[in-house]
Amino acid sequence: MGIRTTLIGTAALVMATGPLTGVAHAQTDLDCRDFVHQEDAQAVYDRDISDPNRLDEDQGPDDGIACEVLPRRGTTGLTAATPLPTLGVQGGAGGSTGPADLERALGVALALGALGLTVGYAVRRRRRGLRGS
Repeated sequence: MGIRTTLIGTAALVMATGPLTGVAHAQTDLDCRDFVHQEDAQAVYDRDISDPNRLDEDQGPDDGIACEVLPRRGTTGLTAATPLPTLGVQGGAGGSTGPADLERALGVALALGALGLTVGYAVRRRRRGLRGS
């Protein structure tokens, strides 16, 4: 197996799996505007308390209560201490919370390329060593 075959195989693998890296992590990005009642947001938060949707983003330390500004079932109106933002972006982490699909694909491509080159180099050295004996 030549180095070209190794490189072509690595490139084919990267092109086949690169676009799929985001599929496993696909999820809907939710925020408090997607819920009518606090209890609904709390149920989503309770499913994953690492809070990937940043539902517990009120001022002060995180207290495990999602979207405190939303009304609770059985109450009327908002009883929040702070108004809901109307324009702009709510402060916080900003942007995405992880690498983009292209960044993942490039990372996988670089890792697999390095692995392919390493294996190809080892195979080539071994073949040369066997010929010399």
